[in-house]
Amino acid sequence: MELVQHIGVPASKIIYGNPCKQIAHIKYAAKHGVRLLSFDNEMELAKVVKSHPSAKGAACLLRMILCIATDDSHSRSRLSLKFGVSLKSCRQLLEDAKRNHVEVVGVSFHIGSGCPDPQAYAQSIADARLVFEMGAELGHRMHILDLGGGFPGVEGAKVRFEEISSVISSALDLYFPEGCGVDILAKLGRYYVTSAFTLAVSIIAKKEVLLEQPGREEENGSAPKTILYRLGEGEYGIFNSVLFDNTCPTPILQKKPSTEQPLYSSSLWGPVIDGCDCIAEGLWLPQLHVGDWLVFENMGAYTVGMGSLLGGAQTCRITYAMSRVAWEVLRGQLLPAEQDEDAEGTCRPLSCGWEITDTLCMGPVFTPASIM
Repeated sequence: MELVQHIGVPASKIIYGNPCKQIAHIKYAAKHGVRLLSFDNEMELAKVVKSHPSAKGAACLLRMILCIATDDSHSRSRLSLKFGVSLKSCRQLLEDAKRNHVEVVGVSFHIGSGCPDPQAYAQSIADARLVFEMGAELGHRMHILDLGGGFPGVEGAKVRFEEISSVISSALDLYFPEGCGVDILAKLGRYYVTSAFTLAVSIIAKKEVLLEQPGREEENGSAPKTILYRLGEGEYGIFNSVLFDNTCPTPILQKKPSTEQPLYSSSLWGPVIDGCDCIAEGLWLPQLHVGDWLVFENMGAYTVGMGSLLGGAQTCRITYAMSRVAWEVLRGQLLPAEQDEDAEGTCRPLSCGWEITDTLCMGPVFTPASIM
């Protein structure tokens, strides 16, 4: 709330969407004019009514959004285990809100991340329509539908974003047609940022472990072994998606190995002294060394923002790369006209991109996040 208000978003446009709020945060919202909050149970409703001054009296200025549960049984990250009210309990909550002079103005849901079944969105939208009808019967003026997030943002996903959006559009046409007066919202964070970040992390330690398999030897006559590599980041930092999203990060080697190099059974581990800090197992990699770098693509969602300093590890440094095409678009906005004219025919300090490095008169330059 503090961040979005700092960049100029008015309080009337802010939804405090977490259905599990601390009392201090509710009071902060009230103090700063945020009067649109979410809830999914009677105790949360009572807590907000008690802690938010705008809920006092018959002329209640507080507005709330009801968070409903979904069928997220096939999703990688299942949120309905923790959030959302079942459809059969919605009427009771709507009645409780009415008795407390709180107007419920919308419905939200989230089917979790990595859901392979687009029809789950259609079913949730149909459920939301039923809740809208319940609310209308009780006098609630509902006009907001929040579709949640978790949308895929990478190539090769089990279900493409276009497939999901097609199912959603059809369901909205059926249950919330254009002109019905309902504002449709969605949380597209993962969709936008997942592929926007690539992680480069170095090997900080390695250990070879002999496999106890009597009678078995490798081609060179030595006993079979597996190699454990420890990286500068782990599950308690940027690779937390291994825990929360059940992902299996696949590394790209900085140096492409020759076809003659033997491959070894390998695993990747984080820097924390914890037996659970395993990033990936069952990999077949060439012999790597301390100081070598591994690259992981599609590391933009729930990575840097979730990092910690557990074990004294340093937070990673973020740099930005920009293609020449993007630079040409932004150049006129970043440089004064007279400076832009003087810059013709010279190297642009920010004009970089992997696809055009061979055409530049200098190597790719990455811009630290602090100056963007």
